[in-house]
Amino acid sequence: MAKPKAFKTSIDLDVETREQMTTLLNQQLADTFDLYSQTKQAHWNVKGAQFFQLHELFDKLAGGLLEHVDDIAERVTTLGGTALGTARMSASSSRLPEYPTDVVGSLESVETLVARYAALAATTRAAIDTADKVGDIDTSDLFTQVSRELDKSLWFLEAHLQAK
Repeated sequence: MAKPKAFKTSIDLDVETREQMTTLLNQQLADTFDLYSQTKQAHWNVKGAQFFQLHELFDKLAGGLLEHVDDIAERVTTLGGTALGTARMSASSSRLPEYPTDVVGSLESVETLVARYAALAATTRAAIDTADKVGDIDTSDLFTQVSRELDKSLWFLEAHLQAK
């Protein structure tokens, strides 16, 4: 795929920084959109104990991810870049493992999502540091917001796996 065109902007970040942030943001966009689709996969297919509660939880978590997808994509375009956000673009770029089609049980669905949410949370924290180092505090702030929500989502998911 050819490198997308960069658009002129009056934002006071140099071109190199904006290009670096566009690449970083597009990677996080791919991973976040992939996690959204995997969370919907779990929502549609979960079975067993706590079905209704998990079905509803997974849908709520997916909705939160979709908001982050939009915010991340809009930050790319704000910086003069092109958001690479189709399902196929995300699938070809995502670093997350694919959601297994044989995972349908309540707890195994939660465990599968926990691993993927934790992976995205880790790369999001790394993205915060990268944006900080190049002086793009707005992108860093965006990733901090995403990170905080991913941690909260992990709390909601992991509470199903914790015992007394």
